[in-house]
Amino acid sequence: MQLKYTNKINKIRTFALSLVFIGIAIMYIGIFFKTSVLLMTIFMLIGFLATIASAVVYFWIGMLSTRAIQVVCPNCEKPTKVLGRVDACMHCKQPLTMDPNLDGKEFDEKYNVKRAQKKTQ
Repeated sequence: MQLKYTNKINKIRTFALSLVFIGIAIMYIGIFFKTSVLLMTIFMLIGFLATIASAVVYFWIGMLSTRAIQVVCPNCEKPTKVLGRVDACMHCKQPLTMDPNLDGKEFDEKYNVKRAQKKTQ
């Protein structure tokens, strides 16, 4: 069984999109509490905050995306953005690396974490 890897930028964008839907769902649940103004207000505020958090995440990933290195995928030959030492193609999910030391090794997303841990030591 081969694991399907996903691009980090797409993962974060999917999270931000889910925050929008979760926020709207929470606000919708608040409608059921029309009799209790306090409870309805709490649900509306929590939903609104989730929606605002989504905007913040979209802004953050947009800033990260501008700094990502753009490469051409060797598999599908489409341009894709790579964050960190290892990532996957946005189109075909092909594992990619920017580190020549990792070329030919088994793809593992932990390679990005290990580098961050070395910097703190």
